[in-house]
Amino acid sequence: MAWQSPNCVLQAMQSVRRSAAPWRSSLLQPSKTPTCPITRNAVPSLSQQQRTYATEVQAAPEIDFSAFHALPARIVPRSRSYFSGSPKFIDNILGLERLLAQNSALPTVPANEAPRKAWLKLAQFRDYVGEPVATKKYKNMLKLLQRLNRIDPAVIPAEVTAMLTEFLRPGNPYSFQPAPPTVDEMGRARGRGKRKESSAVATVVEGEGEVMVNGKTLAEAFPRIHDRESASWALRSSSRLDKYNVWATVRGGGTTGQAEAVALAVGRALMVHEPGLKPILRKAGVITVDARRVERKKPGHLKARKMPTWVKR
Repeated sequence: MAWQSPNCVLQAMQSVRRSAAPWRSSLLQPSKTPTCPITRNAVPSLSQQQRTYATEVQAAPEIDFSAFHALPARIVPRSRSYFSGSPKFIDNILGLERLLAQNSALPTVPANEAPRKAWLKLAQFRDYVGEPVATKKYKNMLKLLQRLNRIDPAVIPAEVTAMLTEFLRPGNPYSFQPAPPTVDEMGRARGRGKRKESSAVATVVEGEGEVMVNGKTLAEAFPRIHDRESASWALRSSSRLDKYNVWATVRGGGTTGQAEAVALAVGRALMVHEPGLKPILRKAGVITVDARRVERKKPGHLKARKMPTWVKR
């Protein structure tokens, strides 16, 4: 079999071995320069190979933004919370927290002595910022507002006052107090009362003790004695049956609710004539009726209380 010269692939492998282990090349016989084009410049020599390490790599220098003579191609957001889900809400929270941190050392007043302010409702605040704000997050913001509002009005900074004003409801209901009821030029005093589904308006004037309800006498309006006594209880408990005349208008509900609504309206009108009767009427239970109270009915009926769990089936 005739001798064949090594092919190009074998010559390339031998060249790699000689470059990787130069000390072996002295022991081997020098070979002829390979004539295969693949081995030429295929593997660089040891002098051409330079090994680098991670510690030798230098970081990029810090960018000096003041050296720019033109605006960058990318717009820089004005708000730090631009990439969050609700940037405007978070900006408001950060602003309130910053003010609270700056003024935390200022004296405060009790919560019941702080100025009453009507804050924006959740729906109004969502329209104000234009973002879907969760109820829990909104309550946390209200706590910050209430804490800032407790700062003593004598030393509260103007910056805090301006911030709180932004969250006030339009037409603050606490800024307008209704005028106290007074006796008109004809000596009449008016009072309103509600009980269950009934509402009554009573006009009280000095007279002989006549009582009219919806244009009828007291006996015609309330056939039952218990209802008549309930309607006139404000006059009876204060011993003013023969001193004032009453004209009342009542609507809605049943006879019991209407009689108690008339009693409440007459009691409030009496306090306009004689404010000193308030302790007597309160002790008699005339002006302590809660208009929001609903009569508890038996189980199984509309608006009935729930059955206790221990009732036998």
